[in-house]
Order: sequence, then C-alpha cells, then structure tokens
Amino acid sequence: MSTRPASSSERPEVSSSADAFAASIHRGGNMAQQPPEKETPPPCGNELNADAAHPADRAEQLEQLSLAEQMCVLRHLPADEAAEALAELDGQVARDVLENMDADDAARILSEMWPDDAVDVLDEVDEGHRDVLLNSMTPEDALELRALLTFDPDTAAGVMNTEIILVNSDASVDDAILQIRSELEDKEMPYYVYVVDSMDKLVGVLSLRDLMLSKPGTQVRDAVGKQDLITVSFDADKSEVARILGHYNFLCLPVVDREGHLMGVVTHDDVIDILQDEASADMLGMVGAGQTEDVDTPWLTSVRMRLPWLVINMLNSAMSAFIVYMFEGNIAQMALLAVLMPMVANQAGNTGQQALAVMIRQLATEKFDKRKAWFAVLREAKIGILTGMIMGMLACFSIMLLTDNLLLGAVMGSALLLDMILGAVAGGSIPLILRALGRDPAQASSIFLTALTDGAGFFIFLSLAGLFLLT
Repeated sequence: MSTRPASSSERPEVSSSADAFAASIHRGGNMAQQPPEKETPPPCGNELNADAAHPADRAEQLEQLSLAEQMCVLRHLPADEAAEALAELDGQVARDVLENMDADDAARILSEMWPDDAVDVLDEVDEGHRDVLLNSMTPEDALELRALLTFDPDTAAGVMNTEIILVNSDASVDDAILQIRSELEDKEMPYYVYVVDSMDKLVGVLSLRDLMLSKPGTQVRDAVGKQDLITVSFDADKSEVARILGHYNFLCLPVVDREGHLMGVVTHDDVIDILQDEASADMLGMVGAGQTEDVDTPWLTSVRMRLPWLVINMLNSAMSAFIVYMFEGNIAQMALLAVLMPMVANQAGNTGQQALAVMIRQLATEKFDKRKAWFAVLREAKIGILTGMIMGMLACFSIMLLTDNLLLGAVMGSALLLDMILGAVAGGSIPLILRALGRDPAQASSIFLTALTDGAGFFIFLSLAGLFLLT
C-alpha cells in the first residue's frame, strides 16, 4: 500500500532519542490479536468472487464496489481477513472506508493489522477522525500507533515494522528456537533473528538457517560472533533505506535509534512500495505535474500544482519564439528552413531526455560523488557526439537527395550534431545542478531541458543558414 508523502510540518516533532519508543514497543507487547469472527456475511450488494482468497485480489474486487458495499463486506469479514484486504486497498479508498465506517468496526480491523500497515492507512485519514479511531482501540494498540505516527512517513521509522522477534544474547539457541515458535503467530515472518543485550541494543543478526544449524546448547552470542552490523538510523530518508537494502540484498534492514536500540525493521515489501512511489514521483515531477498527484486528487489541487510549471514553460516557449522572430528574414528568404528547424530541436530534445532519464535513475539508486557524477556527464557528451555525427550525416544525405542542395544538407547536419551534443550534456547536467541547489533532480527537469534544446536548436540552425546559405 502506497504511503502519502507528508511534510514534517504535518507531524509532531520527533524526539532526538527514540529509545523510549523502542522500549515501549518491545516491552509493551504487540498489537492486540483478537480472535477472528466467523459469522456468515450477509448479502452486501455485489458479492466478492469466492476464488479471491489473496488479500490483493480481494482488495481489487472491493475497489469495484460502492462505498456502502465496501463497508458492508469489510464489516462482516473475519477481522484478520478484513485487515489484510484493507492494507491492500488504494490509499484514497481506504481513507473513505475508515472515515465512513462505524468507529468500533474500523478499530477492530485496525487492531488486526500490522502496525506499519495500520499507520499507512491512518496517515490517509483526517486528523480529527484519526483520533476518534485511536480512542476506539485498546490503550495498548493506540499507544503503539500514536508513537509510530509521530515519525515522518518519509523516514525509516515511518515505514518500519515493529512486530519483530528479539532474542537475548544470553539465551541458548534452543531457547531462541522455542521463543520463535511461541511468538511466530503474532509476528510477521521472521527472516532474521535480532539479538539484543539487556538494554535492547542490537548486538547481532542471525538468519533462521544459521540459527537452526547451530549446535544445541550454544549461546546465541557465540552463534552471532563478531559482526559488522548494517543498520539504518530511524530518521534516515526512506529512499536511502531502499538503496542500502537493495545494495546488500537483504530481506530486512534493522532500524535503530541514536543509542543503538533496535526499534524495528524495514522489510523488502516496504522497499518495493518505496521504489514504486519514488519512480511515480520522478515521472510526474519530470513533466511538472504534482509528485503526489493521482486521478483521485481534487482537480483544483492539480491545477494549483501544475500551473506554476506551465507558466515557466510558457516563458521558455516565448524565448524560443523570440529566437525564431530574430531570424524572420532568413525564413522569409528560404521557407524550407521553417520546415526543417523543428527536426533539429526535436532530435536534440530526444537525446537530452535519454541522458536525463539515465542520470535521474542513477541518482535515485546510487550515491554519486562529484567526480563520478561529472564523469557521467562526460560519458553522455561522448554519446551525444557519436550519435549526433551519425544522425547529422543521415540528415545531410537525405536533404541532399530530396533538394539537391548539398550546402543545406551540411547546415542541417551540423546544426543537428551541435544541438544533440548540447542536449546530451544538458540532460546529464540538469539533475546534478538541481541537486546542488537543494532541489529534487527530477522536478520539472524536462521543462528546462526542452527550453534549452529548442532555443539553442533554432538559434544554431538559423544562424548557420544565415551564414552559409543566405549570404
């Protein structure tokens, strides 16, 4: 389930130390596990397909029903099944269901959800109604969710799961296995065993395989040995969490506070959601649309997000139009120039978009040092030179065959080469410049690129034509 990006101003200030939170999570118990209700659901309008046993399939079918039918189905499903389906619903749909459902029914479902999923759903709900739902839950569950809601959803703590199994380093592997068996029902699938000391500080991580293969009677601390722990701070950006987890190919990544207390873990399924959100935001931002926008966004909100970039784009277009106006006399003498000049700008723009996409992808998945980053720009320049030479020669020969004018073909080919080089360099540089200015590298980068390649393309082509064809 996707998480709505939110600014830190929408949340309470996070304490500089999160060890109190870690202690409340690990000593205060888990989200209350209520026994599932097995009553037979009454007719709720359109019936769900009985074969839709997977929560994702059930959620997909729920989204085809009316709001009243959605609430009816969820209210009469067993609480654990309703919780799984609610976690898979689109954020806007889940919000509408929770805000219109009876608070006690909604609280019953929320109590069955994993805390990270419950927080994702509650984050979509209006703050006033969120308090109503939390007040309808048990104090224990409400306390845990309120603690998680204080974290920025764009950080590691905002996407972590707190339902993990902790094993004390003094325990034997036999005791650890028994503990895992006893706690497994109330936890998500434990990919790793997290070994902590008496202060809940993380001292080691064991895979289940290593734990099972350890000799009976071995202490967990001996099974762990000395490790270089790879963890992430609770306030790290979630995109950085995704990068680290992907780099090391872990299934989970421990989240710790500043003193090293284990607070939770970010799992691989959370990272998939993070990457999808980041990719969607980059795609929307590149063209100047709102990075949080979707088809359910109020249309006036979309207008407010898009309009500033449309104004900037109009100013850029006006600049390109002014350049063409400067060469009005050249175009009047040879009308064919007006036909050919969009080809130069279009080809250079396409070249720049290719470089832009590669650079933004790289920035999203890797940490670039400055030297490596600008070597990447040099690489794009080399690509622009070679592809520009090839396309320039093709354009030159094509125009020569069509018009029997070798000089016009040479001007077209030269302009194409120069503008494609410029497009490649600009496509590689713009994201780096935006990042250096503290801006999102993807935000409206294609608008700036198009303005540059169009204006420069028109100027280069019409200037060369004036020098070599019309003198």
